[in-house]
Parts: sequence; C-alpha cells; structure tokens
Amino acid sequence: MIARSPFRIAMLATAAAALTLTSGCASLGRKGPRDTGYVARDAESLYAAAKERLDRGDVQTAAALFDEVERQHPYSVWARRAQLMGAFAYYLRKDYNKSIETAQRFISIHPGNKDAPYAYYLVALDYYEQISDVDRDQKITEQALTALQDVQRRFPGSQYAADAALKIDLVHDHLAGKEMQIGRFYQRTGQWLASEIRFQNVVDKYQTTSHAPEALYRLTESSLALGLPSEAKKYAAVLGVNYPGSKWYQRAYRLMEQYAPNATAS
Repeated sequence: MIARSPFRIAMLATAAAALTLTSGCASLGRKGPRDTGYVARDAESLYAAAKERLDRGDVQTAAALFDEVERQHPYSVWARRAQLMGAFAYYLRKDYNKSIETAQRFISIHPGNKDAPYAYYLVALDYYEQISDVDRDQKITEQALTALQDVQRRFPGSQYAADAALKIDLVHDHLAGKEMQIGRFYQRTGQWLASEIRFQNVVDKYQTTSHAPEALYRLTESSLALGLPSEAKKYAAVLGVNYPGSKWYQRAYRLMEQYAPNATAS
C-alpha cells in the first residue's frame, strides 16, 4: 500500500482551512462524542463546533458534526462548506468510502463551485490511499488512476493537477508491477504466449516506468522459448538502445549469445 504523505495532508488541510468562515460563536463543551446529539442549533455555531473538533484532532466527532450541519441546514452556505470539511474529516479517519460519497455529493450539487477542484482531488486521494500491493486485485488502483487523470484534465493549472501528475506516475509503476508479476508467473508455468502478452502490455502502456527494462528482457526470453529468434533480437536491440547500461541488457545479450548466436543483438 502507498504510504500517506505528510505533504499531502498539509496541502489538504491548507485547502480545507480556506473553506472556514470566521465565527464569533462559542464552541460546544468538551464532553466527547455525545456532543453530537441531534439538538437543533444554528448553522454557524454547529459548524464552528465541528471545526473546533477537527482542529483538536477529534476527527470522528468532527465528521458527525459536519454531517449535522448539512442535515439541519441543507440550504445554507455552511452546509456547502460542511460537506467538504466532512469529506476531509472522513479522509483523516481513513473512512475512504464515506469521504468519496460526501465529496461526490458536493460535486453533484455544486459542480461549478470554486472549491470543486478540492473535491475532485479528495476523491482521487481516497482511491489512491486504498491501493493495495501487487498481490491483490487492482480495481482500486484503476479507479485511483481514473480519478487522478480526471483532476489533471479538469484543472490543469491547479496545484492539485501537479500533485496528481506525480501520483499518476506512481500508479502506472504499480500497475506495471502487477503485469510483471503475472507475466513471470506465466513464464514459470511454461505459458510463454500468455507471458508475452503481459510483458508487451508493460512496454506499450507503461514504457516510462521502472519495469520497462525487465519487460523487454522477459520478452526476449519468451520469444526465444517460442522459437522466434528474430523477435528476441528485436526486443534485445530495443533494450540495448534505451537501457544500454542496465543489467537487463547484459542478461539479454548473454541469452542471445547462448541460444541464438546467429541473431545476437548488437
């Protein structure tokens, strides 16, 4: 799983702080989660209480109070802010599904709002934080990629787009790693054609990732196993041109010398 970045938390917190309106209302008492009892209160003081809880690190109570703002005062300006702040609080709680639901509700109701980029970015991070290791299904990884690309496409000049671009590179590397894992499994079990398809995916879709050199080497291996020395030579040559100093090129060269000396890549 990809670790949560302190920089990312700081950026989200800074953006969330911008949603806060100055309030002179007194905050609620400090008794704990029972403060969230569903007693009718004005929107401003309820929002202030939720923000105070968030600032104190009590994200569970804060999230519940932000929900109350929206429930009790759905048409107020405070409800709009509470939606995003609630989504942020759920993110901090690692309740990513609830954070996604809340942020997407904001997007559906306020698609043109100035804070929409923040909501889209938060949805992307909710998926990104759930990326699992390559041994597991990568559906969440694909959802994270789609959401990050959506941020980049919709808000190309924003700070969120810049961060999304960095994460897209990491997601691509992760997905390439999954393809490599499956391809190696097929090789070990003698399913050379199936392995070639996986390694070709890496070369075609994730050529800028750290897995590309090994993928070309594995394609050289698979091609030789399938009795296609000319194809093996092609992959070894591409490897030599693009990664001449890598260990994978050295291995590919030795492999060609051993099993296809008449077609040895130069």
